[in-house]
This record gives sequence, C-alpha cells and structure tokens, in this order.
Amino acid sequence: MTDGFATRAIHAGQEFDPTTGAIIPPVYLTSTFVQDGIGGLRNGYEYGRGGNPTRDALQTQLAALEGGARALSFASGLAAEDAVLRATLKPGDHVVLGNDAYGGTHRLISRVFGAWGVRLTTVDLGDTDAARSALGAPNTRLLWVETPSNPLMKISDIAALAELAHEAGALAVVDNTFASPALQQPIALGADIVVHSTTKYLGGHSDVIGGAVVIAPGLDEVGEAIAFQQFAVGAVSSPLDAFLTSRGIKTLELRMRQHSANAQAVAEALEGHAAVERVFYPGLAMHPGHELAARQMSGFGGMLSVALAGGEASARRFAESTRVFQLAESLGGVESLIGYPSEMTHASVKDTPLAIATNIVRLSVGVETAADLVADVLEALARL
Repeated sequence: MTDGFATRAIHAGQEFDPTTGAIIPPVYLTSTFVQDGIGGLRNGYEYGRGGNPTRDALQTQLAALEGGARALSFASGLAAEDAVLRATLKPGDHVVLGNDAYGGTHRLISRVFGAWGVRLTTVDLGDTDAARSALGAPNTRLLWVETPSNPLMKISDIAALAELAHEAGALAVVDNTFASPALQQPIALGADIVVHSTTKYLGGHSDVIGGAVVIAPGLDEVGEAIAFQQFAVGAVSSPLDAFLTSRGIKTLELRMRQHSANAQAVAEALEGHAAVERVFYPGLAMHPGHELAARQMSGFGGMLSVALAGGEASARRFAESTRVFQLAESLGGVESLIGYPSEMTHASVKDTPLAIATNIVRLSVGVETAADLVADVLEALARL
C-alpha cells in the first residue's frame, strides 16, 4: 500500500527518537560530530555543513512529498535556485524562463549568471510555438517554469512543456512554490527538478526562511551535482530552520485546503466589483487557465491578484487600506498578506519585459475566517 499525501507529510523522515521514544525527532544543534578514530564517522556525520540529522529528516520528507529520488534543503529559495543553476550551466549556455516569473529568479539568472556568460530568453509559456522556438536556441540547458506564476497566476502545461524541453535536450525545472506539492505534482507530470521557497506554504507560518530542490528519479548525476553545490558552496538550512519547516509541512494538506477555499471566496467577491478591472485567480471560470489548472492541480491555491480600475493610485490605496490583510512581502503563511508587486516583489524587473502593471495588487489569502477576509477587501475597496 502506498501512503497518502498527508501520511507522508507527517511521517516521512520523522521517526521517533529510538533512545527516548520522543515522538518528535530531536533538533541536532551541533556544528560538528565526534569521530570513532580518524575517519570513523558515526552514520556518516562529520561536519554540520556536510550533513545534519535534522536537515536529512526534512530532505527525506520533501522527497516523499514531491515523488522525487532525493531532495536538498537550502538557506533560502534563491540559494536553492542558485545551486540548480551552478550545477547545470556553464558560460555560453541558455535558459528559457516564463515571462511572468518571480522577479528574484529573473534577477538571479539575468544579472548574476548573465555576468558569467549565461543567456536568458523570457517567453510566454502558454504559447507552444514560442516556447518551442526559444528552446531551439543553441546550448539551451534549462526550461524554467513557474505555475501558477507570480503574480498574474498564469497556468502552464507542465507535461507539454516538459516534453518540449526534453525534445530540445534541456531539463525541465518547475517552481512549485505557489501550488505546493499538496496541490500539484510536477515530477509526476514530467518535470526533472522541482524548486521551492520553503519560506512560503511548506513552512506556512512566516517564521522561517528556506529553500528546497527535489530531483526526479533517474537523474542521479544531476542530483549529485546539485548536492555537491550544497556542500561546496554551503548555503544549507540550519537545524532549527529545518525543524520549523518539517513541523509546518505536517499540516500542509489541511492548510492548503483552507487557503484554497478562502481564496475562492475572496476572488468571487472581487469578481465583477465596480472598482476591480480584473481578478487573476485560476479558480474562476473566466480565468484562461481554469480548465488546465483543474486538470493539473487538485485545488486552486491561496494566491490571487487584482487589477484596480482606478489605476496606480487606487492600487496603492487598496494595498494600504486593509485591516486583516497585512501589507508585507512574502506569501503562504496562515495570516493573510497584501502586496504591491511593482514596488515590492517585482521591483527588480521594472523597465524590463517582466515589469508588473502599476494597478496590480497581490493577495496571499490566509486561513482566517473567510467572511472576515471578504469583508476586509470589500471595505477597503469602498474607501477608494
């Protein structure tokens, strides 16, 4: 029998302490490990950067959630992305990225790796011909897919894009941060590598920064190359951060169910409002990716964006006027957050093809009482 998702989330890598019987595994707050003579390592542990039981427990948990062969935990989502890029690229290589991706991902590839000689093309991944054409460029090594995308909630067909990437001899990388493995399983759809900012839904409580990479079965060399980057560059998650992330993961399925229900309620309340030009949420039938999302995901998630009819001034006032939704960077916590992408999460891509319209506001819908969240956004709109 194969364990269900919630069972894996709670038990994978989380065996009780054999010494005391403690149901929660210990947090190993140690920088180094005593050896039984020179080279006599106990269970392979030598130094905290190279391995730690608490981090290993999280990595086992992450691999089980995503259906991967192995997972690696990092100090941040961007550190995880950096390890993937270092392990798979060299100067002269080419990356294809969706044109509605997280600004930090674009900044990392274009400005950090661009200076190293890596070329980047951004393209609408909903346009199959455009994606195929971009992948046909010389030395294309990675297709980087973010779905749902940040912040316009575009839905990309993971299976179809992975097939195009493989035809071009490239690896398909999927950023699964917005959906989480509770709602979407990219490896099962053909992805080679999955990345996460575990700061978001996996941690789920806005109290830890982290990132993860999960590698599909059959890609042992790729997995070893990324693991080498984790060890050699050293951007590992700390034991306490790993513990907090593991603890958050245990309620992931429950939380994502409530995030999705609450976001649906907020999106439906905003749809058709006189002050709203458009709602970007895949759970709405009018969303262009609704049918694909319904096939590819088991829920529509807790993220949505709105375009305000009154333009930038209205968008700024709305973002600063809510009571339950707190104005802050980040997403995916139990508390609801509101942000202004043009000046916050996507400030690094202003004046580029990835720039976000100034009338867009992004909502991370938490797990508070749905009626309170709906009332909060409607009251804020009434004050415009």
